[in-house]
Amino acid sequence: MQQPSYAEGPKAMGVRYFGSKVHRLEDPRLLTGKGRYVDDIHPPHCLQAAFVRSMHAHALIKGIDTAAAQALPGIAAIYTMADFAGLARGPLPQILPAPILKQSHTYHPLAQDEVCHAGEAIAIVLAETRAQAEDAAALVVVDYEPLPAVADCRAAIGPDAVKVHQDAPDNVVAVMRGTFGDAAAVFATAPHVFAERIEMHRGGCHSMECRGVIASSDALSGQMTLYTSSQSPYLVRRFLAAYLGREESELRVIAPDVGGGFGPKAAFYAEEAALMLAALKIGRPVKWIEDRREHFVATTQQRDQYWDVEVAAAADGRLLAVRGSCLHDNGAYVPYGLVLPATTLGSFPGPYALQALDLTLNAVYTNMVPNTPVRGAGRPNACFVLERLADRVARELKLPPEEVRRRSFVRREQMPYVTGMKARDGSPVQYDSGDFHATLDLALEKIDAAGFPARQAKARAEGRYLGLGIASCVEDTGLAPFEGATVRVLPTGRVQVETGAASQGQGHATVLAQICADMLGVPLEHVSVEQADTGKFPLGIGTIASRVAVTAGSSVHLASVQVRDKALRVAADMLEAAEADLEIVDGSVKVKGVPGPAVPLGAIANKLNGMPGIPTHKGMDPGLSATAYFDAKQLTFANGANVCEVEVDIETGAVRILRYVVAHDCGRLINPRLVDGQIIGGVVHGIGNALFERMVYDESGQPLTTNYGEYLLPIATEMPRIEIHHLETPATNNPLGIKGAGEGGTIPAAAAVIAAVENALAPFDARIAKHPLAPEEILGLVERA
Repeated sequence: MQQPSYAEGPKAMGVRYFGSKVHRLEDPRLLTGKGRYVDDIHPPHCLQAAFVRSMHAHALIKGIDTAAAQALPGIAAIYTMADFAGLARGPLPQILPAPILKQSHTYHPLAQDEVCHAGEAIAIVLAETRAQAEDAAALVVVDYEPLPAVADCRAAIGPDAVKVHQDAPDNVVAVMRGTFGDAAAVFATAPHVFAERIEMHRGGCHSMECRGVIASSDALSGQMTLYTSSQSPYLVRRFLAAYLGREESELRVIAPDVGGGFGPKAAFYAEEAALMLAALKIGRPVKWIEDRREHFVATTQQRDQYWDVEVAAAADGRLLAVRGSCLHDNGAYVPYGLVLPATTLGSFPGPYALQALDLTLNAVYTNMVPNTPVRGAGRPNACFVLERLADRVARELKLPPEEVRRRSFVRREQMPYVTGMKARDGSPVQYDSGDFHATLDLALEKIDAAGFPARQAKARAEGRYLGLGIASCVEDTGLAPFEGATVRVLPTGRVQVETGAASQGQGHATVLAQICADMLGVPLEHVSVEQADTGKFPLGIGTIASRVAVTAGSSVHLASVQVRDKALRVAADMLEAAEADLEIVDGSVKVKGVPGPAVPLGAIANKLNGMPGIPTHKGMDPGLSATAYFDAKQLTFANGANVCEVEVDIETGAVRILRYVVAHDCGRLINPRLVDGQIIGGVVHGIGNALFERMVYDESGQPLTTNYGEYLLPIATEMPRIEIHHLETPATNNPLGIKGAGEGGTIPAAAAVIAAVENALAPFDARIAKHPLAPEEILGLVERA
């Protein structure tokens, strides 16, 4: 079936709420301390859990002695993997299998014979209090046989490399290629070819709320319940049920309020399985709340990529082709398939109309925490490579960086533009709409790029070093297949929206309510949204890849249209009027332009809920409700340009961001205030990647940055005012004309900041092709000059 065209946007959409900066519906509850996070839930007779975690990056487990720990007061049980043999056994399932995944090593709920990174869980201690559990965990004695470890992915390849898993043939996870066109021919005839070596160092997600899990099982009903701080409760239900050999209907998974996710909370974790196994074993609810030190050693991270790439350019600086290779650190396990390396490759060619691409990515195991998507999920990596290459061409050909981009961009008249790459299902990647030139020009105008050379010259005369950096990006959003929604009018006249989509602070309840309220003509405050509970809505995928506005938002729209049409059909009989003459105003159906009787939506809902002995209204389905699943067959692409101005102190290596301007196009804006919040948060995340966040391990695989005195996060004093300007190019492949915005701030941020620092240090002939960039590295660049 041909995908319908939505180029003109929704036909029946009102304008009372859609596009307005309404305040978040969630905030009064959250700001008054009425949020309900995992640690706010206290089941009766609940035990507290603590994990015994490996002190080695690689070792065999020869024995576990729990006697001393068991003797402490308050200890209910201490379990190892052997204790769960009657409930489940073996490693967890691979949630995203792929034919090119050469070795699929996944966690056991508790390590059984071998640990492969420091912090891997070995045993679980259950006690009346968390303090008692932690005290006992410290007394559990594990007999280790230490093994050699690999703590640098560059040392993980080759025939003599130490094996991350003792029984593995090598450390290769997968070899992936991204190609289109004839790269060899383009490079052979290109007027200019330049090579770069680019490095991006490992970092974490560090959401405000760490992970947390509560597991319980009702012995009478057999119903298992799991509360988890997750972006993907339906994925957790699917794979935990499969691991336990149970039907999904026996397991209810609920993601209550979640204090940030940023990607790592989308995975299915060993601790979720271990908590449920422990609850089944002991017959009491069990709670575990991850502490900050555990977060550093047990929650998945991102990056550690090393690129060797070449760019071919035309005489006028136009980018023609890119080729090369990437070495990607996957960590010790593959808990989330090849999403991160695949998205890295799939993000090429960015906003550029390249003639050819030929990239190889080698994903390898190391004895470190696994790498999975963190905000941007490989897109910032691809953007950093492309933007560094564009700046290299500009420098070598003595062109303004913006000119190289303008000459290389996909043009608006080329839309829809087939890039040459393939989506996850093998279909061609196609940019549906956008004007990359206009986005960049808007950002440059707002930061007064034309006046920057004078500002820079004046500063240099004063002994100060200013730099301007730019970066452009595209962001694939609205990832298939679906997020569904039910819209239901209650007899009170209030409207209830139910969806499987989880929220981690984005404001989903507000934007979904805006869509519904406009279509049904009800006040926004009369719409409530329930999310992320597998017991209340049947199906869901996950809040990843900036997809929920497109998928869940479109589903709410479609369901609301059905409810509206149903209400008008019933009201037409009740008012003895034609449907076309009716409208819904403030929750009641009335004849347009005619004062007189009106039928409240609640009365229509009550009528459709049925009465004994009275037939359903003209064969209509019961209830004033509808469920819809928008079928997202194609990605829709947002785009953005970031421009920042920095000052570099050559005496200390400090970088101060003076101004930061974002121009962004995510289609029609449902709520500009919430979009701005997403972009600002994303930019801050990207600035942290550029200048602060560095997850360091020693040669034996021991983490050296396990607190916020060592692992630096950007704080308010380092952040500039982030100026945001919007273009609105409607998407053509969903009924609302919207595109996602969750990661667009992060994707180009590191590239823009590093470009600005390099530009500031131009008098010292600085060349920077890595991040994060530490002050001592800046001083080294100055001293070498």
